Amino acid sequence: MARSVYVTGIGRGDGRQVVELGVMELLTRHADRVGVFRPLVHSAPGGPGSDHVVELLRGRYRIDLPPHELYGLTYEEATALQAERGVDELVSVLVDRFRALEAKCPAMLVLGTDFADTSIPDELAFNARLANEFGAWVLPVVGGLHEGADAVVAEVRNAFRAYTDLGCNILAMIANRVSPSDKQQIARRLTGRPAVPAYVLPEEPALAAPTVAQVVQSTGAEVLLGDATGLARDVRGFVFGGATLPTFLAALTEGAMVVTPGDRADLLIGSLAAHAASAPPISGLLLTLGIRPDADVLSLAARLAPGTPVAVVPGGSWLTAASLSGLEGRLTAGSPRKAETALGLFELHVDTAELTSRIELSRSERVTPMMFEHVLLERARSDRRHVVLPEGTEERVLRAAEVLLRRNICDLTLLGDPEVIRRRTADLGVDLGLDRESSGATARIVDPAASPLRESFAELYAKLRAHRGVTAELAYDVVADVSYFGTLMVQEGLADGMVSGAVHSTAATIRPAFEIIKTAPGADIVSSVFFMCLADRVLVYGDCAVNPDPDARQLADIAISSAETAAQFGVEPRVAMLSYSTGTSGSGADVDKVREATALVRERRPDLLVEGPIQYDAAVDPGVAATKLPGSQVAGRATVLVFPDLNTGNNTYKAVQRSAGAVAVGPVLQGLRKPVNDLSRGALVQDIVNTVAITAVQAQGGGAR
Repeated sequence: MARSVYVTGIGRGDGRQVVELGVMELLTRHADRVGVFRPLVHSAPGGPGSDHVVELLRGRYRIDLPPHELYGLTYEEATALQAERGVDELVSVLVDRFRALEAKCPAMLVLGTDFADTSIPDELAFNARLANEFGAWVLPVVGGLHEGADAVVAEVRNAFRAYTDLGCNILAMIANRVSPSDKQQIARRLTGRPAVPAYVLPEEPALAAPTVAQVVQSTGAEVLLGDATGLARDVRGFVFGGATLPTFLAALTEGAMVVTPGDRADLLIGSLAAHAASAPPISGLLLTLGIRPDADVLSLAARLAPGTPVAVVPGGSWLTAASLSGLEGRLTAGSPRKAETALGLFELHVDTAELTSRIELSRSERVTPMMFEHVLLERARSDRRHVVLPEGTEERVLRAAEVLLRRNICDLTLLGDPEVIRRRTADLGVDLGLDRESSGATARIVDPAASPLRESFAELYAKLRAHRGVTAELAYDVVADVSYFGTLMVQEGLADGMVSGAVHSTAATIRPAFEIIKTAPGADIVSSVFFMCLADRVLVYGDCAVNPDPDARQLADIAISSAETAAQFGVEPRVAMLSYSTGTSGSGADVDKVREATALVRERRPDLLVEGPIQYDAAVDPGVAATKLPGSQVAGRATVLVFPDLNTGNNTYKAVQRSAGAVAVGPVLQGLRKPVNDLSRGALVQDIVNTVAITAVQAQGGGAR
């Protein structure tokens, strides 16, 4: 039977989608397939009004099950069935559909009814009965928006008593959307009462804020300018424009949507000019009265703030204001940034280790790429570190930074001209929370050219490179380079690690590390590995990025460093020293090098399981291993594969990545005293997120905060 969690509530407005997303994230860290089941849905799956939470979870967690299997019945079907055959028959049908899905999934998340325009007489009791019939843990969510501490505490205790009296196994209680000022008091008063863990999540304005796309949809607006990224921006307020431009500009606030008649070209252009100057950045403009600006005005608007949405509605300001009243954001497949914020909120305020233990989840032996990524982020978040990103104006880096901050993975320093970075974030609609206090991860901007650290860094660099003839004057110029400045921050303990390479070459990224940070004790060379996330396991490939033709001693060093890196990230090291020959079947300089390197590894690290020389198929395929190297503890089970040279390693990792659909995470540099990692110049946003998380985990042995 699958481990199942039934998330439910006691009414509307509890924001339980945050909890549903958080529990799904937790389950997918431990199970290679998690099913999602919505017993009752308002419209037929796949049709208009499809359940937005199920669709979000389906897309985000790559659920490859037919959509109709994720639902029980529509409310209309349930009402008819209950009227004709009674509630027992209704429950029986829903249990049958749940069991059919459960049979395919080792873990299940059940989404309770939403208490919205339903004909279920007693939804709380109905949810409780379904949870009991499913054999699921119940996780009730109590909404605390606009409620005082006394009311929230009483509601949580009453809900616990209600579900317990109905025979439910309560996993935990969650009070959500409470006032931040009441959070600590509520948490303290709920300790021990009820007799299960109780978690308190504060109201998060970024989740309550609608996106521009939601505003467009709710008002029936026509989009004149803007791209998909602009439409995904959060609307943190509305500014209705009718005053003169100077007065109007003073009223603008960050993230606000401007609502003004379409014939006010001065306010349109003035708002976008302010946005372009980050004074302040707005989310978009909504033009009323159905008036479209002329082509010249729109053309200027598009050049001033590319991507910023401008839309027009037929009604006036009063009707538009009425349609926007009470509009709240919601988690959908089209709002990935909100999903990251929601997960960050959940993971910051919920003890996920305690929750996992209560569900009695044990990690699957099969490790999928998604599971590896989840565990990686969880490790980084557990002991938050500080990573410097030299490429602070690059779009992919900024988007990755937003994800890292929203998920509370690490603190960041972005290097570059602050004005340029702020303008870039405004253009992209990226929110790094630069001017807001936060209990989670934070970011700051440092300009190497203007930083007070430049002088001391120059003195340090000149001292380190004096044997190369570097003078103080030359050093002063060198350390203004973002790669050198970031590396010196790591060296001096002002950051725990550095990630670069999205636009810089590998040499530009790692040369400063060679000069300043240098190799770790016991490491002869700096090398690299890729984590190759296959469909059912994670392999470690080394060295595929740094050393062209290592000799036997260097190859042994690469093998030992790769095994240590593998162990650091939860991959049990079984090392295969690869060659075109297995065992004693071949000879020649290339094979002899691998044979000598294998002997050196055994001599230096007798505790490591290592085999070599060995061919790739014998290393990973138990059937081939049984024929070529019977009795080997590594053959057929290798997890760390060490290639004899860069040509072989680089081509192999790319072949496996492209042909087998593997996710390649890396390159991860190893052998340095402090972590610095290089990105591929084709790195995607998620690649950057993963590499920064790896760097943070590498730094957890010690360093700056």
